[in-house]
Amino acid sequence: MKQYYICYPEGKFKALTFSYDDGKQSDRRLVEIFDRYGMKGTFHLNGGLFPDPERIPEEEVAALYAGHELACHTYTHPTIARCPLDKVTEEILEDRRALEALVPYPVQGFSYPNGSYTEEIKRLLPALGIEYGRIVGSSHNFSLPNDWYEWQATCHHNHDLLKHGETFIGLSKKQYLHLMYVWGHSYEFDNDGNWDLIESFCRATGNRTDIWYCTNIEFMRYMSASQRLVFSVSGETVLNPSDQPIWVTIDGEIKKLHTGLNTLA
Repeated sequence: MKQYYICYPEGKFKALTFSYDDGKQSDRRLVEIFDRYGMKGTFHLNGGLFPDPERIPEEEVAALYAGHELACHTYTHPTIARCPLDKVTEEILEDRRALEALVPYPVQGFSYPNGSYTEEIKRLLPALGIEYGRIVGSSHNFSLPNDWYEWQATCHHNHDLLKHGETFIGLSKKQYLHLMYVWGHSYEFDNDGNWDLIESFCRATGNRTDIWYCTNIEFMRYMSASQRLVFSVSGETVLNPSDQPIWVTIDGEIKKLHTGLNTLA
């Protein structure tokens, strides 16, 4: 019997993503670093807090975050566990509406403002067009999320970032899929005077051929699509009903599965 494994694009088994909140001016420097080292990040903005001299101006949002993901963080950044559910709905939909006026795609990612959420809010999100919700805190591991609406990162950038990065680079067991997920606020680098930290991390982990660099929503959508593959019992054909290619290995051989029915020679 052959062994079948889901892979990341191009047969990779390591992925790296970032999540940064609030859209402050310091995002300019962070995006420049990400772009220089081939990284991709997700940036969560509050559509109701424009204009603000501390934040990226509306007219610059599309250009600055091009190639990255723009995502929700509520319209006015309340502690939503204390809010009536109908007001949470307004906060999220109005944030989507404002941000979607700035970029040419639906905005469907989310991070909980102040780390605040409840089970009721989690259950509400799919009906509001939200595909995932990032919580605060750090798992300090490279495991995949079990709940897209309670998605915890590997670490905040101030929590052993370089140590985790070194461990991540050294991972070699291809029978597992690994995800390193870093979160924070770009203005913290200004406050803490440690821009060298993220620069060092990106220099060490960036532009590598063995890592898939993706936004939060790219990762979520790819993994969700991979779970929809339908293999025949014989293993000779596989249906990919999604709109994107998915990679697998069959007895160690990398295969790219296109949309539709694929014949595995």
